[in-house]
Amino acid sequence: MHSHASAFLISDLHLTPSMPLTAQRFFDFCEKEAREVEAVFILGDLFEYWVGDDANAQSPFHSEVKNALAALSSRVKTYYMHGNRDFLVGTSFLKKTGMTLLADPCTVQIAGDEYILSHGDGLCTADSGYQLYRGWTRKPSTQKWFLRLPLSWRHAIADRLRKNSKAQYRRDTRFSLDGVNPKGNVTLEACAALVRSQSSRKLIHGHTHLPARHHENHLDLEWQRWVLSDWDLDHPETYLPKASALRIDQQGVRYLDLVKN
Repeated sequence: MHSHASAFLISDLHLTPSMPLTAQRFFDFCEKEAREVEAVFILGDLFEYWVGDDANAQSPFHSEVKNALAALSSRVKTYYMHGNRDFLVGTSFLKKTGMTLLADPCTVQIAGDEYILSHGDGLCTADSGYQLYRGWTRKPSTQKWFLRLPLSWRHAIADRLRKNSKAQYRRDTRFSLDGVNPKGNVTLEACAALVRSQSSRKLIHGHTHLPARHHENHLDLEWQRWVLSDWDLDHPETYLPKASALRIDQQGVRYLDLVKN
């Protein structure tokens, strides 16, 4: 089990050249705040999408991200977990950045306590259609087939999937009073099953873009759950600027607002 005295945890930055302010805040985070701890855990969806190490190696933007991660990894232990947008990040990119790949889920020890880490999409079991898609895309045979396609085809497929996902989200939230997609959130049943299978009663995940700390109880099982924030500093006309990290050390667990810092 990985063990550290202090750590930052982030997820869902969705880095892309079209979001330069968000990307710059990530670069600043790597240079400043991240170096104050022993470890940084990136729990998926660092990128808006990833169609293969070979494709993104040709991008100046992704090279800049790679260099920032390599510089960070040379000073701080850096871990990476696949998300639903970047599950094709492979060994080549990981090797060049110096990051260590984590299984989803996994258990780590930070400041003397054990935490279960997950990206979170596998816990959204109310969306059976997505779970079928997730299972299919995680198969090594499917990924091997996809990575053999021409780059132009891979980019076109990724673009179509993103558009379909956004359209589905709008349909699912159309009649929601709070604007939250009920299918896109984790379920108590899935979280309880995960927690019951582990030695820890503390769960941290991203994916849902609903940062908060929860004290939960299901079928006489109690646990704590922290949800990581997504980052977006480039669309003030749609969202309030948002970017935060979860810090864990001897002082406890707390969110650090990176918009204000």
